[in-house]
Amino acid sequence: MVLQRNKPIPVWGWADANEKITVRFDHQTKSVEADRNGNWKINLDKESAGGPFQLVVKGKNTVTFNNVLVGEVWICSGQSNMEMPVEGWGKVNNYQREIAAANYPKIRHIKIPNTINTKPQKDFPQGEWKICSPETAGDFTAAGYFFARELYDQLKIPIGLINTSWGGTHVETWTSREAFENSNEFKSMIAQMPSLNLDSLAQVRKEASMKKIETLQGSLPAPGETASWKMTDFDDSKWPQMQLPSLWEQKQLSDLDGVVWFRKPIDVSANDAGKETILELAMIDDNDVTYVNGIKVGGINSYNQHRKYTIPAGVLKAGKNIIAVRVEDTGGDGGIYGDSTDMKLTIDKNIISLAGNWTFKVEQIYWNASSVGPNSYPTLLFNAMVHPLIPFAFEGVIWYQGEANADRAYQYRKAFPLMITDWRKHWSAGDFPFYFVQLASFNSANGNSKKGSTWAELREAQTMTLSLPNTGMAVTTDIGNSSDIHPKDKQDVGKRLAAIALHHVYKKDMVYSGPVYQSMKVDGNKIIINFTNTGSGLMAKYGVLRGFEIAGFGQQFYPAAAIIEGDHVVVHSDEIGYPVAVRFGWMDDAGEDNLFNKEGFPASPFRTDHWKGITEERKFTVQ
Repeated sequence: MVLQRNKPIPVWGWADANEKITVRFDHQTKSVEADRNGNWKINLDKESAGGPFQLVVKGKNTVTFNNVLVGEVWICSGQSNMEMPVEGWGKVNNYQREIAAANYPKIRHIKIPNTINTKPQKDFPQGEWKICSPETAGDFTAAGYFFARELYDQLKIPIGLINTSWGGTHVETWTSREAFENSNEFKSMIAQMPSLNLDSLAQVRKEASMKKIETLQGSLPAPGETASWKMTDFDDSKWPQMQLPSLWEQKQLSDLDGVVWFRKPIDVSANDAGKETILELAMIDDNDVTYVNGIKVGGINSYNQHRKYTIPAGVLKAGKNIIAVRVEDTGGDGGIYGDSTDMKLTIDKNIISLAGNWTFKVEQIYWNASSVGPNSYPTLLFNAMVHPLIPFAFEGVIWYQGEANADRAYQYRKAFPLMITDWRKHWSAGDFPFYFVQLASFNSANGNSKKGSTWAELREAQTMTLSLPNTGMAVTTDIGNSSDIHPKDKQDVGKRLAAIALHHVYKKDMVYSGPVYQSMKVDGNKIIINFTNTGSGLMAKYGVLRGFEIAGFGQQFYPAAAIIEGDHVVVHSDEIGYPVAVRFGWMDDAGEDNLFNKEGFPASPFRTDHWKGITEERKFTVQ
């Protein structure tokens, strides 16, 4: 393992009541008696970076840890973009080459197992420190590994990573009950959470889910009833409708694991009838069987694979046709999701969009232990995956999360700082460094200034969190992927997080951030934007400046021409004679933005207005 340098090192555990415990480490020996409940804790003195050492804990039995290093320990937490491994399902850019080169025996990694609990826990079910090598690095958090590698290359001291992350999780599950109880924003919400064990919660959740499903569609189907659901003559007029593409958890079926059918009618012209056709259904989480007019045309068992099926000649009829998709979700998120432009029929050169309303009906609900998942209630991951770490000594936290909170972006302005402050209070170790990744570019719902963008509002909430002391933010809009919520470039994510740490914690004289909006001034029909963190100068990467919009009093935004003048940008549009506001990168997919400083760090998206967004009314509730 790696223990934190230059700070007292807490060592703690459990024994018989009043048992004498002795801890030996390096040149230190300290003893303590366990209390009447068997709890004990010893604070070893500060140590400089070094090792390997042996840590020996002796009571009635002896526990020995070999090959213990002292260096810099960082907690890596968040959702799937932090959990994403170098290899495995992640497969980052050049992963085979990266793994082959992963000879860093002084970098160590432990993955805290994914587990939930309704009460704060003292320990984890299991977990093992791994020494970084080509045999082990593929399982490391990719963002964390590239962060650690950059630190090690610069500092040449051991680096320990404690990876406590879980894909798809929202910030509220990582926050303690006490934090919510002391928050004006959340105290009424947490009062609704029952104080029950997991089995009891599962039963409560099952009853609530059944009630919700019955309200939506009536009872679940009888055995054999679904055989007709793929047919053209089946009457689905009383089925509810869902806007696709979208994970169903973000629509009417929150926290449902099971089987759901989707149906959509399409009209085909006489000219196109009978022709071989390409059917695309974006991506489906997890498995599907797809029918056209009752005939099976495809099916894939994979949650992140593009669905592209061939409809044989003779299947499509002139007039009304029915596409029916049986979707099975075995756990986590479910549904037909991705880019709306990837949902279509292509008949020769004729493209028919399949995005929009589909009828749906639940066939089956999977009731199992996972019916209470990490997002089912607040606090579950704080209790099981954070609380047992306390009081382990570490330097700071790197965090990559927010995708699961985008629909409640406005409330994230309070929820995210609340969680950071909560962790700091529980550790009683001051305002330790907390550095986070701003959401990358991803075309979640074609969001923009005109229709509103949940992802832009979430990025704004993240930027606002920088008002907390000792925080930092890595901007990644330039290294996202329009059609993949898990971008493969985790190398630059790690480097940008490391740049913040190297500057703030390790006092390296270096640029660590891209341009950050500071102020604006109206000058006739132009607006002048001033920035901080300009490094050695502003630059437009790859051609003319892109990503700026401008609006007048009508609050209607138009694409703007923008030019760099020194440390500011001058923005105008011929459409606006009296401008009042500018936005930059205000969209889900801001990958075309190209304002950087000359050190290669991108500018963070921003807006100068405070006009109401689309997430302001949405609040976290206990289901």
